[in-house]
Amino acid sequence: MAGTPVPATEQARPHVERFGVDPFGQLLVGGVPLERLAARVGGTPFFAYDRAAITAAVARVRAALGRSVELGYAVKANPMPAVLGHLAGRVDWLDVASGGELALALDAGADPARISFAGPGKTDAELRRAVAAGVLVELESPHEALRLAAAGESLGLRPRVAVRVNPDFAVKGSGMRMGGGPQQFGVDVEQVPQLLDLVADLQLAMEGFHLFAGSQNLQAEILVEAHRRTVELLLGLAEKVGTATSYLNLGGGFGIPYFPQDRPLDLDRVGTELAGLVADFVRPAHPEAHVVIELGRFLVGEAGVYVTRVVDRKTSRGQTYLVVDGGMHHQLAASGNFGQVIRRNYPLTVGTRPAEAAAGEVTVVGCLCTPLDLLGDRVDLPPADIGDLVVVFQAGAYGRTASPEAFLGHPAPAEVLV
Repeated sequence: MAGTPVPATEQARPHVERFGVDPFGQLLVGGVPLERLAARVGGTPFFAYDRAAITAAVARVRAALGRSVELGYAVKANPMPAVLGHLAGRVDWLDVASGGELALALDAGADPARISFAGPGKTDAELRRAVAAGVLVELESPHEALRLAAAGESLGLRPRVAVRVNPDFAVKGSGMRMGGGPQQFGVDVEQVPQLLDLVADLQLAMEGFHLFAGSQNLQAEILVEAHRRTVELLLGLAEKVGTATSYLNLGGGFGIPYFPQDRPLDLDRVGTELAGLVADFVRPAHPEAHVVIELGRFLVGEAGVYVTRVVDRKTSRGQTYLVVDGGMHHQLAASGNFGQVIRRNYPLTVGTRPAEAAAGEVTVVGCLCTPLDLLGDRVDLPPADIGDLVVVFQAGAYGRTASPEAFLGHPAPAEVLV
């Protein structure tokens, strides 16, 4: 765990300013002082999501993308029912990756015609549910196409499909690469023509293509190039279908800043370049196509905080530890065990006094019996003692549902949309 101590007060400053502080020095979430919110929730630990911040993120993206590009939300980023219900009426598409997420999307009131179902390993039961609901299934293999056709035949319904494509290029700068080279995701681009023949033979309702090459990218120039290559590849495949394509999902991968060296994505540049691609290349060939950008963390990540209370303060051979009642079983990403090669601290602060000056270096650890349960490694925080609330920022995406919640049998965290 060695490394240079992170000045957490500086790292957290823009996040504290974004959420705001009340006259008594407490962090505000959705306009509610943190201790009052903890009482309202019923205790700690908990996740809190700022409703207005989510709405603002959607508005920013829509303003940048313009009218020619539709906005999808990847439910996997945060499937909390209240969050999903808030977003369902504000985005154009919902993308689900399981039967459970499909049920949540339908319960949120989403139009089944605007739900896409992606992911490898869909079960027969999930495919049957998708056909019955009338959602768009994104095919990941020939075998899946055969099973989907069987589900449609048994229900007397014609399944709607798109083909998820594994491209012959990779997107650099992504936190997680999901395209290029061998992948469990999608169908290799060179194998797509054969799959299209199978789709036609099975009389599936072919609507278009989906390509998602990578996640958490902060570099506009890389995303712009990825969009150019994606459009070029998908339009080439669309020519083989023989009819006008109605669905082109270009993926997403827009990143948010987590660490001090991260710089926010130049969203306006990405939007301007993308609008030009659609106008110059997509519309002439497919004037009625739904061109979709599918985002998850970019819409909800910055709107969320994870709040946990200090239950002990102890010193071991000169190092001070704050032991909290939460940990990696709720917020795995902040522990560094969810995609980080070299562990770095998420922005965090003492929510009961976030505007105060740093009081010295501490290490924030969770309540689990493992050294992996680390939320802040040697960070210079405002003064904190037993009973204070520690806040981890950038917690609105891939938090609770991306964490080993059942590990060691601790209670699940609460969630609240404020």
